[in-house]
Amino acid sequence: MKKQNQISLINNDKIELHYWFKDDTHLMDAFVQNKCEYELLGIIKEISVAFNIDISIETEPIGEGGLRRWFRVTTKEENKKAIITTAILTAILTTVLTTPLQKTIEHVIDKAFEDTEKNLLEKEKIKLEIEKLGLEKEVLKQELTLNAQKIDNNNVIKKKKSNFYEALENYPKIDKVTFVLIDENSNEIKDGKNVLKQEFKTFILVTNDLEPVPIDNVEIEIISPVLKKGKYKWMGLYNGQPTLFSMKSKEFKQSVQNGEVQFKNGTTIDCAIEVKKKIDNEGIEKITGIDVIRVNSYYENETRVETAEGKRHRKEKEADKAQLKLFARKEDEEENNKKIPK
Repeated sequence: MKKQNQISLINNDKIELHYWFKDDTHLMDAFVQNKCEYELLGIIKEISVAFNIDISIETEPIGEGGLRRWFRVTTKEENKKAIITTAILTAILTTVLTTPLQKTIEHVIDKAFEDTEKNLLEKEKIKLEIEKLGLEKEVLKQELTLNAQKIDNNNVIKKKKSNFYEALENYPKIDKVTFVLIDENSNEIKDGKNVLKQEFKTFILVTNDLEPVPIDNVEIEIISPVLKKGKYKWMGLYNGQPTLFSMKSKEFKQSVQNGEVQFKNGTTIDCAIEVKKKIDNEGIEKITGIDVIRVNSYYENETRVETAEGKRHRKEKEADKAQLKLFARKEDEEENNKKIPK
């Protein structure tokens, strides 16, 4: 027996993936097709996680005309929020798959919400439920916008979308792909979005390397320093784990090679590092290296010794803070002067 104030998901909207071929056949290399749809399912899963929706995905028989596949996405929960979020999910998925990597999808929320709500309102059985949403609709829209920002920054989605189009880019037979939202009777809800083969490259990642992540004031206990010239890696305890890293601070390396810094058991440096990362084929981040770009200080017999570069950096930060305070004070004075009657 259903609980009160709950409704079943009655909109059976589906996503149609249409592969268009350069010839008149309806045949596609099975490995390419399976690779593309594996990546597509991964993208759907990531979007559902970002929107905190527990979903099920079902496929329907293949259609003709090139090659067409239908994917029905439904929520496993039954509440009045689900009826909109599931329809939004399919609209967002279509946008993600047809939006180049350098563009944001956040702006599509209002349009997708508007289109979805209009479509749902045409179904007499749920008009009352949509009206009941009232102010909750705006809250839901804000929530969806925040979730869209997560999608923009999701490396798994970026990589899987790249894999999808790379597989098609390398398949000579493909001419274009089309993504269409269709209803339960396989009628188009709105015009499909085409991606032509010459556009595939805009969806493919040029590199798997990510922007280095800078972290300041990191403490590393030195296990094995490098005392001679060369591109040898140091070893130290970082976050309690033995870690190899590259010493990129020329000043500190020179001090070490000149014998100005003596290492003993427990010698620790306070430094600024850059963590280098890349994504694997599944879009999972992997740390590939750590560079020490500046040594702020080191400890000698439990005494902190500030380095020259550390001192310069500290004074620059202090000057920046002082400048900001001065700027804020001037703004306050100007604001107060405006309030004084002439």
